[in-house]
Amino acid sequence: MTAAPVSGLAALSDGRGGFVLDEIEVGPPGPGEVRVRIAAAGLCHTDHASLGWPGPLVLGHEGAGHVEAVGEGVVHLTPGQPVLLNWAIPCGACPQCAEGAAALCDRTHETDPSRYGTSRAHNGATRWRGESVARSFHLGTFSQHTVVRAEAVTPLPDGLLPERACILGCAVMTGVGSVLNVAQVKPGETVAVIGCGGVGLNVIQGARLAGAGRIVAIDRRTEALEHARAFGATDVVVARESDADHEQVIAAMRALTGGRGADHAFEATGVAALAFLPLRLARNGGNALQVSGAHGEVAVAMPDFFWNKRYMAPLYGACVPERDFPRLFRWAADGQLQIDALITREYPLEELARAMDDMLAGRTAKSVIRIG
Repeated sequence: MTAAPVSGLAALSDGRGGFVLDEIEVGPPGPGEVRVRIAAAGLCHTDHASLGWPGPLVLGHEGAGHVEAVGEGVVHLTPGQPVLLNWAIPCGACPQCAEGAAALCDRTHETDPSRYGTSRAHNGATRWRGESVARSFHLGTFSQHTVVRAEAVTPLPDGLLPERACILGCAVMTGVGSVLNVAQVKPGETVAVIGCGGVGLNVIQGARLAGAGRIVAIDRRTEALEHARAFGATDVVVARESDADHEQVIAAMRALTGGRGADHAFEATGVAALAFLPLRLARNGGNALQVSGAHGEVAVAMPDFFWNKRYMAPLYGACVPERDFPRLFRWAADGQLQIDALITREYPLEELARAMDDMLAGRTAKSVIRIG
């Protein structure tokens, strides 16, 4: 039986820095697609940045819920099944997927749609006021319903509620994956983390899971640093507002490491001016990673040589969904990965504006938007 279209509340950007809450219509899934009723969605700084993207656009890219209907050819998912969404959406056939770089899938990034197709749900699946609308990261999780490709869906294990699992789909995956999949931190190594928000705390969790010997958390907010200690930071550095050239932070890092620097330094603030600071905190031959997606024009002074340092801007923690999400589920189940403690506050979808204000003001580390 073919599923009927459904209507539900969604948050849509207007492309001018704002958004509206309104009813949208979501059609039945096409071949290889799944319609999901969203239970909850994580709130990320990228969601606020999305307000400036060309609209209208259904917002939200972290989410979990229940399968509502499946399209032709989808045999591994059944209606009612709890699931997590991811935005890697690997095709499994392009050169990137073949090399294990699922997060860079040529289909998802539409580098050659004529050859690999598109990650967008079929045309017209999501409509607002009679017009077809796009969805953030091909997901659009600030909505009661969404149609996605089956590769964007991972079944949740028993005991892991969608209302908690939703944040695994981006913030946790990005932070933990950047440590384990990209930097490949080894036991006993030193890690520095600039910024202790949602992604930064998960870099700290990843470093703890990897067995790092010293984990240095750096932030301007003392309350954020207290939170960082609870997630595994061994040392904290309070960055002063007046330290425009970062010399105080650099000196503190050198003092903690005997002048050597960190084996791995991560930037997780989203502030463009800090994007290259990891290069100055990492030791010679070390790794500097910008994991926040910070972008924009920035001038960078080069006061010293960066001997054999590697600078990386990994996407989505180099996520391979079939490999990474099962292990995140296992670590959450046995308590090695903290999820509940990450969630500062929950909001109904109708209070999305308030949730964004609280996030931007630093009052929350990670928020969950309850949808269904």
